[in-house]
Amino acid sequence: MSVPRRRSAPRLSLFLFPLALLCATRAIPQPARLAPTPPSGARPAMLKDVRIEQRLSAQVPLDLIFQDEQGRAVRLGQYFGRRPVILALAYYNCPMLCTQVLNGLLSSLRALSFDAGKEFEVVTVSFDPRDRPADAAAKKKPYLAEYRRPGAADGWHFLTGGPGSIARLTEAVGFRYRWDDSLGQFAHASGIFVLTPDGRLSRYFYGLEYAPRDLRLGLIEASDRKIGNPVDEILLYCYHYDPKIGKYGAVVMNLVRLGGVGAVLILSGFLFLMWRRERRRGAAGAVRDDSGRPREAH
Repeated sequence: MSVPRRRSAPRLSLFLFPLALLCATRAIPQPARLAPTPPSGARPAMLKDVRIEQRLSAQVPLDLIFQDEQGRAVRLGQYFGRRPVILALAYYNCPMLCTQVLNGLLSSLRALSFDAGKEFEVVTVSFDPRDRPADAAAKKKPYLAEYRRPGAADGWHFLTGGPGSIARLTEAVGFRYRWDDSLGQFAHASGIFVLTPDGRLSRYFYGLEYAPRDLRLGLIEASDRKIGNPVDEILLYCYHYDPKIGKYGAVVMNLVRLGGVGAVLILSGFLFLMWRRERRRGAAGAVRDDSGRPREAH
C-alpha cells in the first residue's frame, strides 16, 4: 500500500509565511522613520539644499568657542592636538535621527579595541543653538553608561554653542541643513566625521551604521595625518516628523513602505524557489514497489 505523503502543510506554510509577514508589516506600527536618498526630482523642497558635502583635507576652525556639559566655555581646539577626533553633529532634542546616529556610533565604538580618551576623542556638537549644557549632560549620561570604558567621560564630549560657532563648524565640514518654521524642526542628513589631530577632515561615514573595521582604519589613518578617499553618499534624512502622531510625512513613509514591500517580494521569491526544489526532490525520491504502486523512498 502507498505511504501517505505529508508535504502539503510545509508547502502551504511557505506561501502563508510571506503573506503573514506582509500583513504584519501593515498591522504593526513601523518604527522605521528613515528613507534613502530619493531621486532629485522626488525630493521635498525642504531637502533641496540638505546634504553632507565631502571636504576632505579641509581645516576646521579650532578657535571656535562652545560650552561643555557643565556649562564651561571650551575652545574646540582643546580636543585636538594629540589624537584623531570623531565628530558627530546632532541636536539633542531631535525627534529620531540624531539619536540613531549616536546609537550607531556607540555600537561601533563598543566593538573597537581602542578607547575614547586614549587613542581618540569623540566630540558631539549640537547644531541647534537653543540646546543648553543641561541638554548635553542629559544626552551624554546614557551613552557613557552604555559605552562602559574607563575614562570615557573625559574622552567623549557633548557640546552646545551659539549660532556663530555652529555656522562656522557646519560650513567647514560641509554639513548643510535647514530649519522648518512650520514644523519647528531641522531637516538634515546623517553621518559622522573623522579628523586628524590637527583638525583636518580625513574621513566621512554616511548613514546610521559605521563598520567598526572601517572606523578603526579611519582612526589609524587620521592619527598618521592621512586623508582618505571620497565615499559614495548614501544619505538618510530627518524631515517632516509630526510629534503629534509620532511619524514622518507621506513622502518619507511611502518610501519606507515601498522598501518593505520589496523585501517581502524578494523573500516570497526565495521561498517559492525552495518549494520548487523540495517538490523536485520529492518526485525524484519516489520509487515503485513490486506491485507497481508508488511508495516513499527511505
